[in-house]
Amino acid sequence: MSSNHSLKGHAAALFSVLFWGTTFISTKVLLKAFTPYEILVYRFLIGFLILWLIKPGKDTQVLLKKKSDEWLFFGAGFSGVTLYFLMENNALTMTSVSNVGVIVSTAPFFTALMAHFLLKNEKFRPSFFLGFLSAMAGIVLISYNGSAALALNPMGDLLALAAAFIWGIYSIFTKKISDLGYNMIIATRKIFLYSLP
Repeated sequence: MSSNHSLKGHAAALFSVLFWGTTFISTKVLLKAFTPYEILVYRFLIGFLILWLIKPGKDTQVLLKKKSDEWLFFGAGFSGVTLYFLMENNALTMTSVSNVGVIVSTAPFFTALMAHFLLKNEKFRPSFFLGFLSAMAGIVLISYNGSAALALNPMGDLLALAAAFIWGIYSIFTKKISDLGYNMIIATRKIFLYSLP
């Protein structure tokens, strides 16, 4: 991998992290006017339309390599969009933004755990655990920096933990879709379509 390509990848990852970090707060604000379900529908309808604008024209439909691949798209849409965001949005109605942000940050752990057992060539490395613990410590320090008090809200916190687990399942589906060589913009749009009831 070229250094320029690697730099672009790191920049995209940083942008994603910064953008993703704002979603907990913006969702909490939106919950004053919308239900968790309405936020889910509007968010992914807008996302679907934006992805359509990014990749318009012909050859924008996913041409399945096997009929059974349809289940991968359905599984990704149902787990990573419908279930994950319904759980996260509902968790935000029951517990604090800080709690949800910290708990949902365990998603990479669940992803690595599932990948280790369900995918080939995905093994645990000591560096993963060290990096995960360091990242979690940083997230906790930022989220609970003295201005926010740690207060457990069992139902909301458990929903956030379930959302993190579901994200691990979604990650396995998207990894399988990516490994099959599907264009990820078009594939993501198809996943979004499955998530819209």
